[in-house]
Amino acid sequence: MATSILIGILITFLVIVLVLYLVARLPIDARAKQIVQIIVIIIGIISLLKYLAVF
Repeated sequence: MATSILIGILITFLVIVLVLYLVARLPIDARAKQIVQIIVIIIGIISLLKYLAVF
């Protein structure tokens, strides 16, 4: 049980890092890039909280 939760958290964290990396490589202006990064971080935090049974 605890192992599957840890694996889910790890996979979610890796996906967040990968998406942030890909967004950083996009050829868009800095303001739009910052907005997209904030959205990705918020979605990632919400999904991590789901694993911790907050939602």
